[in-house]
Amino acid sequence: MDFEELFREHRADVERFVKFRLPSAADAEDVLQESFFAAFLQFPSLKRKENFKAWVLGIARNKCNDYFRKRAKLWEIPIDDVSESRLCYGGCGISQTHVAVETLNKLNAKEKQILYLYFWEELPQADIAAKLKIPLGTVKSRLHTAKQRFREHYPYERDLSKGELNMKNMKNLPLMLPDYTIKSVPLPPFAVRHEELPGMLVIPRVGEKLSFGMYDLPERRQSGVYRLSVTGRVAVHGICGVEIASEYTGSDGSKEESVVFAQLTDSRCRYLGGMQVDKDGLRNIVTFLDGDGFSDAYAIGEDNCGFEVERCPKGIIRACDNGLTTDKKDDVSDIVGRYQVTISGKTYDTVRLVDLQLSKDSYMMCEYYLDKNGRTVLWRRFNREDWAMERYGRKWTEALPDNERMTVNGEIYVHWYDCITDFFHETF
Repeated sequence: MDFEELFREHRADVERFVKFRLPSAADAEDVLQESFFAAFLQFPSLKRKENFKAWVLGIARNKCNDYFRKRAKLWEIPIDDVSESRLCYGGCGISQTHVAVETLNKLNAKEKQILYLYFWEELPQADIAAKLKIPLGTVKSRLHTAKQRFREHYPYERDLSKGELNMKNMKNLPLMLPDYTIKSVPLPPFAVRHEELPGMLVIPRVGEKLSFGMYDLPERRQSGVYRLSVTGRVAVHGICGVEIASEYTGSDGSKEESVVFAQLTDSRCRYLGGMQVDKDGLRNIVTFLDGDGFSDAYAIGEDNCGFEVERCPKGIIRACDNGLTTDKKDDVSDIVGRYQVTISGKTYDTVRLVDLQLSKDSYMMCEYYLDKNGRTVLWRRFNREDWAMERYGRKWTEALPDNERMTVNGEIYVHWYDCITDFFHETF
């Protein structure tokens, strides 16, 4: 195969890779042009044409690294030793790792140096003292001051009153879904920062833990529980994110384990990939470079841009009699109304975040009832009446005739199941 044929076959993979990594479309186009030109010049040296994809992605990765190195020259710390996973820009915003680097850049040279050696190089204070040829007491004093200065400049607060789950013990969820009511409130919906990973309800931040139970309707009996734990930081093809371990326990005692990779930035929350373990113990990993294999399982929004985290009503989805309307034809989400949710004897002031999945014939609708801290009090799933008929063999209006119904653009959707988390609903 010649260069042009191979290039056409794998061009989309290279574009996806570069656009995921770089902060702007203009920068990405420049790096893509440099990558393709370099690949064209070096193509005669490629001995095994079946390795073209990995080879051209390697060229693109090097060009991205060159781009970041040019930026790193502006920093006053020994950035050559910093792995590329810490140089974390992206088309969907800047990650908290990058925010940390930007904050570091606001400190003076000695403060940057001491924090770099202590946190990134992970040197003991005695080794730092030897390396800098200063007394151990000076290291301790300088480190204490640098930490304080960093906290002053860091733009995000870790407010435990807003529900940081890393200090929270998980309890058992009830076996039966508690009774609840949802009442519309004649007040304007409030804006909210919603950092939960779509469909998993956990915030992709190291140390976070969450359990959520699934409850089939109309029986309201628990059908399974997911236990989620954000176990550490990862880089997926150079994109900074976190690893989330998931353990599912079904009502029949069956267990499944999986891992997903996700990213929370200043503006978006999205999936980077995932790993499923089959019955033979084989671990199957898929990432955002894997086309339909990734899109079918994890992609949300155009080019997998994910969910916005700053949410306010936009009027994209509108409430009407017993249903919803939208002019959009693809996946779309919006805040639709303000509601009082009463469950287990407690009442919550919430906004209703509606997620409509209309692309690729998905035709499902999910509701997140979010409190003012952006946490899901109640999550509800609806299917269009003909959703996945080839799998289930009949319409959902026939399978669940007594369940709540709703219309979306005039089409009937049927309430399937609900989810609640141990953040709000614990059995003591």
